[in-house]
Amino acid sequence: MTHPNRPRYAARLNAFKALVPGRATIFDMIDGAARVGGLDAADLNYPDHFEGTDPATLSDRLGAAGLALNGLAMRYYTDPGYKIGAFTNPDPAVRRRAIDETRAGIDAGRAMGGRLMTLWMGQDGFDYAFQLDYARAWDDTVSAIAEICDHDPGVDIAIEYKPNEPRAHALMPDIGQTLLGVKEVNRPNLGVTLDFAHVLYADEMPAHSAALIARHSRLMGLHLNDGYGKRDDGLMVGTVHPVQTVELLVEMRRQGYDGVIYFDTFPDMGGLDPVAEARTNVALVDRLRQVADTLVDDAALAQAIARQDAAASSRIVAAALFGAA
Repeated sequence: MTHPNRPRYAARLNAFKALVPGRATIFDMIDGAARVGGLDAADLNYPDHFEGTDPATLSDRLGAAGLALNGLAMRYYTDPGYKIGAFTNPDPAVRRRAIDETRAGIDAGRAMGGRLMTLWMGQDGFDYAFQLDYARAWDDTVSAIAEICDHDPGVDIAIEYKPNEPRAHALMPDIGQTLLGVKEVNRPNLGVTLDFAHVLYADEMPAHSAALIARHSRLMGLHLNDGYGKRDDGLMVGTVHPVQTVELLVEMRRQGYDGVIYFDTFPDMGGLDPVAEARTNVALVDRLRQVADTLVDDAALAQAIARQDAAASSRIVAAALFGAA
């Protein structure tokens, strides 16, 4: 039985390309997500998911599949001109193109009733010492994000941070530097999207990062997945770090997060059936959320945490997860 106020679930649509090898369209991906049965929301990538179609047609197809639009995510990698940076590119014309493309993405999302644009700035960073003017790159990025936020103040803009890949060093690689950027941009519609595997990759504790976001900004998106912390593995939720996942879900309950939970997982990388993989994510998160529900107001757990008694708290969490010993 799922929680009565369960956030909507969404999945990475590109995972469903495997259902139509070599020729999958965005409509095939939407149809694949609809087969899961436990998904009721979707995120679209801009501009690639809009190629050959338009917002009205995409809205109709999502609706027919029983999926609501959660939001859009910018994908600057579709343009090779952004290889050495979108917002940090040394060419002002390229930076302007990146900003204008993002504004067009916001307009496309608005036309579909969307209110969220996620920025993953994978191209904005550096690979070598003496490659980047750090101060200028930071100023250019802050200025670009401010202009994007101002384009439509009714749309939330969320930064999804990641330590590296494709660049060796991202400009905003962790929660601290991301929150510093949010502070400098200083716009009410700017916040953070938390990706579990990215947080592990940044050597952070997910619930701690979420608590910092609540303290200094707003959590606008939650991407659940898992990994070993060495790269962006995109494994199924809770398969490697179930305790840390439960702690994050407890923190989300305490914050009152009621947004979409997005499964940013990569079944295509391991040859898994994407429909079966997404169904497993739904089942695992439903179960882990039930565990989190039992822990959020657990007095004994609260007392153990107040004492920093990890032995006691670990026994309580283990009993909730695995049953009494």
